[in-house]
Amino acid sequence: VQLQASGGGLVQAGGSLRLSCAASGRTFNSYAVGWFRQAPGKEREFVAYINWSGGTTYYIDSVKGRFTISRDNSKNTVYLQMNGLKPEDTAIYYCAADISRHTRRDYYSERPYHYWGQGTLVTVSS
Repeated sequence: VQLQASGGGLVQAGGSLRLSCAASGRTFNSYAVGWFRQAPGKEREFVAYINWSGGTTYYIDSVKGRFTISRDNSKNTVYLQMNGLKPEDTAIYYCAADISRHTRRDYYSERPYHYWGQGTLVTVSS
């Protein structure tokens, strides 16, 4: 499976962006997907998770109510809609896929994810 993240860019605080994670491979619709981000000088952190069906989602507290993760399995794509962006959301955003159809207890860590995209840069100006 190859993942391609896109949709990043420069936006003013309060603005919106929609990130996409497009995947190759016919089995992608059975994979869970996580979005992670890495800000300059910081460790990579979990942002959001969606299971294979889209029925289970999780978010880091700092983005709850502002970000929405969703998927369109017919298009092999997972989205991260980001509204109300803040300067502290500035980071490189990565999508990653976990082949398990069960939501793992450590979905928020990098360990379960087998495939990673190359990242897309989001810059939020104040």
